[in-house]
Amino acid sequence: MIQTITTSELQANMDFSVLFTPFERADAWLQGLLSGAPFLVAMVIAVALGLRHASDPDHLVAVTSLVAADGGEARSAARLGGWWGAGHAAALVVIGLPLIALKSALPAWIEYGAERAVGVIIVLLALRVIAKWIRGDFRSERHRHRSEAGASGHRHLHHAAEPDHPHRIRTPRQAAGIGVVHGLAGTGAVVLLLIAALPTQLEAAAALLVFAPMTAVSMTLCTTAFAWLLTRRLVAPIYRTVVVPALGISGLMFGAWYAGVG
Repeated sequence: MIQTITTSELQANMDFSVLFTPFERADAWLQGLLSGAPFLVAMVIAVALGLRHASDPDHLVAVTSLVAADGGEARSAARLGGWWGAGHAAALVVIGLPLIALKSALPAWIEYGAERAVGVIIVLLALRVIAKWIRGDFRSERHRHRSEAGASGHRHLHHAAEPDHPHRIRTPRQAAGIGVVHGLAGTGAVVLLLIAALPTQLEAAAALLVFAPMTAVSMTLCTTAFAWLLTRRLVAPIYRTVVVPALGISGLMFGAWYAGVG
């Protein structure tokens, strides 16, 4: 007897919360170190928290979908991650500092709405990856442009039908906007952590000003590493046939789960 699984059953069985567990444990450990630490030590821990924060699964799924969909060499991917990080850091600072000054929390409905918006954005980015894959985009082998006749060529991702093309980031505003939404979704938790762990509002504000830019640094490093990995010779044979559709499908499932669909 063949057993069938409906879409609703599949969605009900999807649970990506296990992906967050190692990061939550790392944050809990760092938070324990932060509580009662001397000021300079607290700032160092804030750096570590910021570098760790940008590696949350929802952050990585969003930016890897952006990199995969838009293409670009490692340098271009770094700029894309930088724009994401700038938007994220700006939201943390602009919203977080007033909350620290007032010792207040972000309204729950705003955080809830921002988290659902993050899920919707991830779904849209995943659909974009899938649509471009179906259309026939994506290749990562080393190639030359007409302007590089004497060069050995280079590696980056681009449309399979475009032998010569400018290297540019096409979505800096999109990346920054996604970063802002992610920052809005996470500001409340960050502010509560800093207020609880540090003795004064001034120290909490200083920690936030250290924490926020470190998330941008971390995301820049993550996107650079991701683009570098995708353009390696070992990945090229399975890039279009396996890696890209896997990114699209997994992003679609993760985004739906994060948005609370199903």
